[in-house]
Amino acid sequence: MHQDGLIIRARAPLRIGLAGGGTDLSPYCDEYGGSVLNATISNYAYATIQPRAGDTINFVSNDLGSAEELPLAAELETGCGLRLHRAVYNRIVRDYNDGQPLALTLTTSVECPEGAGLGASSALVVAVIGAFKTLLGLPLGDFDIAHLAYEIERKDLAMSGGRQDQYAATFGGMNFMEFARNDRVIVNPLHLERRVLLELEASIMLCFTGTSRVSSDIIDQQVTAMETHRDKTLDALHQLKRDALEMKAALLRNELHLLSDILRHSWEAKKTTASSVTSQSINALYEEALDAGGLAGKISGAGGGGFMILLVDPLKRENVKSRLEGHGATLWSCKFSDEGVQGWTTPIGT
Repeated sequence: MHQDGLIIRARAPLRIGLAGGGTDLSPYCDEYGGSVLNATISNYAYATIQPRAGDTINFVSNDLGSAEELPLAAELETGCGLRLHRAVYNRIVRDYNDGQPLALTLTTSVECPEGAGLGASSALVVAVIGAFKTLLGLPLGDFDIAHLAYEIERKDLAMSGGRQDQYAATFGGMNFMEFARNDRVIVNPLHLERRVLLELEASIMLCFTGTSRVSSDIIDQQVTAMETHRDKTLDALHQLKRDALEMKAALLRNELHLLSDILRHSWEAKKTTASSVTSQSINALYEEALDAGGLAGKISGAGGGGFMILLVDPLKRENVKSRLEGHGATLWSCKFSDEGVQGWTTPIGT
């Protein structure tokens, strides 16, 4: 364990899904291959580890207002309490600490509302792994961290979801990701001109709908439709994958005028993958945004609530903001982050 007198911190960025979300789900990506375009933003999940003397393990989630103290053990029950904290601890102790328990306090926080659709749970898991990597000096590369985070969420905890979130939080930046059978993943960074990124930041607004959602319910509907090869759902997913390719090409060619059309028909395709992707209130907000000067939009993540990504005329940002805030929504600006998970040490008391 790390030397006394220091505490360990790590952070991992949240992400917005620009195109192709849903095609990173099994069984679709196993059979057809998935393609996703996403970008990390300057909002983060944070993890702090403080080694301690004694025979207890303390987990604290500041954003959830939850804390628990557990007897020192090599394996913790994961069906209750702070499940993500417990599950990461279990895997680290089992796979990287020779089964020896660790007395520590693990404190986390996430810079977004719960159920926001910004990949927060995966960013949290990646940040905690990053903190343990720094604490124990683990030889984990980016692909190792992302795959471990995926296994913890999807296999150890049986949480429904895809693969993009763990890789986005680990690698950071704007990436075109490809997913295939047997957990094969390719992460292709998009190296865009600075002026293109600046124009995107000026044109994208994030609208919190005021409604949190349980993404697993929507994802389970989508998976069932995939498994039964429902034509409508498969056609929509094929379209979403094409949209990711088209948006990547448009960005690399600096053809930003094409983005609104891609985003618009991508949202139409996404809504056909599950009945609960949208709602009357989401549709109403979307129409208000378009009426106020928005060009296109879609829900980030699985859908059903959380954040809506809006593409707007930069000259009409304030008009869109004022209109949607008048309907109870909260608007965030979009600031991209090009760094993935980072871990560091700091003296106690700072």
